Amino acid sequence: MSASVLFDVPGPKARARNRIYGILSTVAVLGLVAFVVYRLDDTGQFQGELWNIYEYSSTQRQILDGLRTTVETFAIAAALSVVLGVVLTAARLSDHKPVRWIGVVAVEAFRAMPLLIMIFLLWAAVFTSDPMWALVIGLTLYNGSVQSEIFRSGINALPKGQGEAAYALGLRKTQVMTSVLVPQAVRTMLPSIISQLVVTLKDTSLGYIIVYEELLFVGKRFAEQRPPVNGVYAFIPMVIVFGSIYILLCMALSSVATWVERRTKRSRKGTPPPMAAPGAAVMAGPGPRAPGATGAPGTDGPNTG
Repeated sequence: MSASVLFDVPGPKARARNRIYGILSTVAVLGLVAFVVYRLDDTGQFQGELWNIYEYSSTQRQILDGLRTTVETFAIAAALSVVLGVVLTAARLSDHKPVRWIGVVAVEAFRAMPLLIMIFLLWAAVFTSDPMWALVIGLTLYNGSVQSEIFRSGINALPKGQGEAAYALGLRKTQVMTSVLVPQAVRTMLPSIISQLVVTLKDTSLGYIIVYEELLFVGKRFAEQRPPVNGVYAFIPMVIVFGSIYILLCMALSSVATWVERRTKRSRKGTPPPMAAPGAAVMAGPGPRAPGATGAPGTDGPNTG
């Protein structure tokens, strides 16, 4: 039995106790799920009339249109937020104090303002006729400031000797950043970057506030237009269906992040050079002899024996 540096390996009693805790936790979770299902069924949320709307091709087409709009909005906002994060990081790490202060003020202001207020303000004041850009710019400003802090912390977490050695070789600051520090920091920052992109994807649902026809707005319209069945409205089926779609989107993005992280780890390790078999140098025999050499093969000088 191998011992761990961080904690003691549990003994037989501890393993039995942990097994009991695991069983009790599983039973509690299953009981909670059963209670929720019972309550939904008791309130009539599983009536067929509430769910049959999702069987029609027109409904499915509208869901696909909302899904496409959500993915397009996320793609634009994600790309712009990463670019803005890089720009704000460069400003915060600048050697010029005015530029550094502008970066600090921008990051703190965009992070402090609630995202919903920012989106609504952009829509009401600037993009009244085009709510998509109000949503995209709001997501870009907020998530770009968060990405900037991720980039800055990743670069500052590297050993100071990395940058000092690069400066000692005569590299300029731009070359040190692009060639030495950033490539190393990206591998460390990647999980946090992807996590913030998942947040960006979920925040696209705020577009329904400004009447932008993304996925959640489509679901809300279905629930509002559907007449109640036996006094029950179709909001719970809408939440289950569209919530599942959001969960699948986030899981797909997380799986892509896991794949990218594995690829970077694999490329970091590289391929080791081929090792020669033991005795290969001896079996290969002596190399070419210099002209005039009088020593025996395998000796460094003349044969004096």
